[in-house]
Amino acid sequence: MHARQDVQQFIDQLPFSRLQRLTLWLCFLVVTVDGFDTAAIGFIAPAIRAEWQLSASALAPLFGAGLFGLMAGALIFGPLADRLGRKTILLFSVLFFGLASLAAAWSPSLGALVAWRFLTGLGLGGAMPCAITMTSEYCPSARRSTLVTLMFCGFTIGSAVGGLASAHLLVQFGWRGVLLVGGILPLLLVPALALWLPESLRFLVSRQASTARLQALLRRLAPGVSEPPELSVGDRAAGTPVRALFSGHYAVGTSLLWVSFFMSLLIIYLISSWLPTLLTHAGASMSRASLVTSTFQIGGTLGAIVLGRFMDRAGAHRTLSLAYVLGAVCVAMSSLSGGQLWLLVLAIFGVGVFVSGSQVGANALAAQFYPTHSRATGVSWANAAGRCGSVVGSLCGGWMMSMDLGMGVILSMLAVPALVSALAIAVLGRRHAAWTRQPVST
Repeated sequence: MHARQDVQQFIDQLPFSRLQRLTLWLCFLVVTVDGFDTAAIGFIAPAIRAEWQLSASALAPLFGAGLFGLMAGALIFGPLADRLGRKTILLFSVLFFGLASLAAAWSPSLGALVAWRFLTGLGLGGAMPCAITMTSEYCPSARRSTLVTLMFCGFTIGSAVGGLASAHLLVQFGWRGVLLVGGILPLLLVPALALWLPESLRFLVSRQASTARLQALLRRLAPGVSEPPELSVGDRAAGTPVRALFSGHYAVGTSLLWVSFFMSLLIIYLISSWLPTLLTHAGASMSRASLVTSTFQIGGTLGAIVLGRFMDRAGAHRTLSLAYVLGAVCVAMSSLSGGQLWLLVLAIFGVGVFVSGSQVGANALAAQFYPTHSRATGVSWANAAGRCGSVVGSLCGGWMMSMDLGMGVILSMLAVPALVSALAIAVLGRRHAAWTRQPVST
């Protein structure tokens, strides 16, 4: 090997290889089983309540345990992925949440189930950011946002499949059967990940892996290249991955990303958790409430795909900031829909497209923003900040309903966090444009 070349430049000049497609699909499967396990508890909660004769309020710790587990997992496993490797931590996370879900199926009491759901959340919180980081580091620059958002659609598909599967599994095997399937699926995926998923090339180069290991990976990545160049990364590790998030210009960018993630997930979780209740409280039937809520999930999936394409073509910051503004407009429309179902469905669909879809795009943006040695930490900790927003959103919905605020008032308030997210991304874009015109020091 003679010429020295940056890893990303090398990947950009290659045709999209079999190894890259395989990596994309394996990460897609990871976030699919992640989505299944994350959503499962919501579908089986009524059956748990009936079996153990619990009050509705008694289920709150069960929901909260999963969210706090997701938050803690993101905080813990992100820095470890930057230290030990993306594949290593991804494998461990998938294995961990699979075993924890299996154990949860045999819980003898609510307290035990809460503990196991927290541990399941730890693994789930580690797996998703690692999958985002791995996908991002194998994608060509020109298509990165599109491919990362396509991969992340596995999460919403997994959640939807979880709902359909739960309806059948609950009848045949009860709620324990759903958790068993949620544990078996990731465990079946572990051998495939161990055999076929490569370690991140950027990570290996940054860690100065052996020449033999790099050459073996390059033969899989670029089988048509007879003599691969000597590879380098422009960002060498300086200090711990966590410290890197708050060094130089990354400190302000980290804060802006966290604000955006917090506000975005606050909206998403408040709507997904409380919209059916708000609608039925306003007099809508359960079927109508389900219809309106499902359009939010559909909009989020379609929005992620469309916005990913626009991020690659028109710029990530411009696309996301505009999308959040349009999300605020759609939230305002939903609050003004009155009794017109078609207008409410259209508005909630728009909120899904522009807010939920933008949140998926924000994951791709975070993966682009951070250097190799702190990328997994940056993505994971931004997700942890978002999980704080999800907890606040879930709590705020109940608090605002306890104040007897109408659905229109509650939904109209959500325009504010959407605009805050838009402002945070817009400021980040301006600062990023200034940073790219000067040398980066980390």
